[in-house]
Amino acid sequence: MAEIGKTNNLRVVKKISIGCYLDGGEHGEILIPRRYVPEDIKVDEYIDVFIYFDSEDRIIATTEEPKIKLGEIAMLKVVSVTHAGAFLDWGLPKDIFVPFKEQKQRMEVDKWYIVALYIDYETNRLAASAKVDKFIDNTPPEYEVGQEVDILIYNKTDLGYSAIVNNAHWGVIYENEVFRHLSRGKQLKAYIKKIRDDEKIDLILQKPGYEKVDDISKSILDKLEKNNGVLWLTDKSAPEEIYGLLGISKKVFKKAIGALYKAKLITLEEKGIRLVEV
Repeated sequence: MAEIGKTNNLRVVKKISIGCYLDGGEHGEILIPRRYVPEDIKVDEYIDVFIYFDSEDRIIATTEEPKIKLGEIAMLKVVSVTHAGAFLDWGLPKDIFVPFKEQKQRMEVDKWYIVALYIDYETNRLAASAKVDKFIDNTPPEYEVGQEVDILIYNKTDLGYSAIVNNAHWGVIYENEVFRHLSRGKQLKAYIKKIRDDEKIDLILQKPGYEKVDDISKSILDKLEKNNGVLWLTDKSAPEEIYGLLGISKKVFKKAIGALYKAKLITLEEKGIRLVEV
């Protein structure tokens, strides 16, 4: 059966002038409009489509990828506000609705909010909620130390940064282990450092086993941040040039950029070093 709010692999039942009908199981035949239909698709072939409700609340299919799917959490922009709630841009023609009851504070146009996508069983429609706490930590965290996970940066805290792990659990990245700029809503890869006895998760951004970034490397990262992510220095630069910009010797500079490159925090270019975007 086709799942609303998710990507499904569905069989083409028939082709018509306005598109194709797909086998939606219990949902019946689902239309995919012609503009989303691959030119060479044939009846009985399968196609990957996202299933949602169109502006007339009909179940419809698209090959477009939304910015968030059912069970996921993402930061989205408010495009309009009505007497009933707010509408967010999630990458599809019909904006996603956030009822007032699912807002932590009144949402405002052009501002960004972290939300979860869920099915509102009162209306049986897809909707978004800014009250993400109720969608997180509902199952035990079954991860291995060193396992790669997807995270979304939620907030800056006294300890460092709180993050949502695999759309399902809370984790923390400690301030003294962060060597790059992290902004709210940023999605990136991280690794499980430890699962504590209280089932809270400690995260690290570098793959376990990489050389730890030291204070000198961190100062280079800070300099990169302030210089639009690039420094025109290499291991072939003159010692005087390196010292004049960073206040360190060429030997120390080469060791530091080696550690940063190994940790995948910078890329090495012919004329300089560049901060990896995350």
